[in-house]
Amino acid sequence: MLKKATRNLLASSALVAISVTGAAAADLVLGVPNWPAANATSNILKIVIEENFGLDVELQNGTNPIIFEAMDSGSMHLHPEVWLPNQVNLNQKFVQKNKTVIMNENPVQAVQGMCVTTATAETYGITSIEDLTDPEKMAIFDKDGNGKPEVWIGAPGWASTAIERIRAKSYGYDQVMDLQEYDGTVAWGELGAAAAADEPWIGFCYEPHFIFVAYDLTYLDEPPHDPDTWTIVQPTDDPDWLAKSEASTAWKGATLHLHYAANIRDNFPEVAAMLDNYSIPPEVLSQAGYKLSVEDQDVEEFAREWVDANQEVIIGWLTN
Repeated sequence: MLKKATRNLLASSALVAISVTGAAAADLVLGVPNWPAANATSNILKIVIEENFGLDVELQNGTNPIIFEAMDSGSMHLHPEVWLPNQVNLNQKFVQKNKTVIMNENPVQAVQGMCVTTATAETYGITSIEDLTDPEKMAIFDKDGNGKPEVWIGAPGWASTAIERIRAKSYGYDQVMDLQEYDGTVAWGELGAAAAADEPWIGFCYEPHFIFVAYDLTYLDEPPHDPDTWTIVQPTDDPDWLAKSEASTAWKGATLHLHYAANIRDNFPEVAAMLDNYSIPPEVLSQAGYKLSVEDQDVEEFAREWVDANQEVIIGWLTN
């Protein structure tokens, strides 16, 4: 009995040792937000860091606030694609105030707003944000027949989704349309189906994005951005955010920035230098989204192919 107990104890100890070894923390944990281009970027950076610095890198899914909080605490180390001004509250808190997060200064220029397929604009005369307040024009988007047309304003948890709800209130089309929030992959699937069937489609758009590679889209005309007409309070900052917010002109031109935990500069300074040098063309992000979402390519396969084909770009990150 004693020998059996000893064998069991040794076996249990071995299992614990294996478990602890298997659960050893990675050197770096890169955040993966829930859109294809960001997923591709994190996978590309994982390969680059592992192969050039010999570190163990883990990928972890998370929303924008979760990734920033984790970078602040040191449990996560990178956000590949932060949209500004969408995430300005997180940037102000963790980059400017706490100084626990560093923002890369080589942004990708971006555009965002409400758009329709070009066929919708031309066939139904829907070309302006003001058209969204016209019940007769908007009736074509009443897909469920309940008398209130639907419009996709973004995915739950996106800062832009909250802002689009604010904009709908400010322009007044929240009184005409049912503002819907659901996953982007579902919305883009609906866009593809509508385009293939030559049916009308309307929703929130942003680029760089694969939908502008795959489909012919038109942004709705709006008054030019006026900062005096924009007061944005995010739901994470105030329960009365919608009533306190206003945005009655177009989006200001957006930028996309990689952000990383400041402690990388202390622990892995060469990696930090590479992340400071990091820059990627916007067409890469659109291509990544197209490959992952339309062609259903595996993200690890895409990242591997991109790294192999773009060694000169990567050398620039490593040596500039």
